Amino acid sequence: MPIFDENTLEFISRSPQQTRRIGIQLGSLLKIRDVICLSGELGTGKTTLVQGIAQGWGSADNVTSPTFVLVNVYRRPDGPEISHLDAYRLKNALEAEDLDIDYMLSNGPLIVEWAEKIRETLPEENLWIELKYIGEQQRDMVFIPNGAHYEDIMRHMRRMVFSSVL
Repeated sequence: MPIFDENTLEFISRSPQQTRRIGIQLGSLLKIRDVICLSGELGTGKTTLVQGIAQGWGSADNVTSPTFVLVNVYRRPDGPEISHLDAYRLKNALEAEDLDIDYMLSNGPLIVEWAEKIRETLPEENLWIELKYIGEQQRDMVFIPNGAHYEDIMRHMRRMVFSSVL
């Protein structure tokens, strides 16, 4: 079991609905140019978390895994959009450079599934989320902020998540 610092948040989700609710809370805190990196095997709840993030961001668009199209874009009624990149089918970070990540970031937050495959092309400051399968309904989510801005997001998340539990 890794030892986390005071900025890291570990959360055990007990259902897909709970994973979605955590995503909604995170999505409500995001700003243009924010980068959310998701890491986890197939079936760990990455897309379910993204559904919540997009909803919390303010998009009513249907969220699906962009595995075959690489990038899905979900729009908010007031204009900004959130980009959802799935790096699963990319061979390496060089292929990701052709996707114009900076353009995506200029329009809104970027969520990257399988982020470890293209880590070199992503901004060093980001929120890294590791998801692990525990059981049929349970997922372990570890939120690791990289940079002061993401540490601030985690402070807000911690208050939102644990004040609703008490």
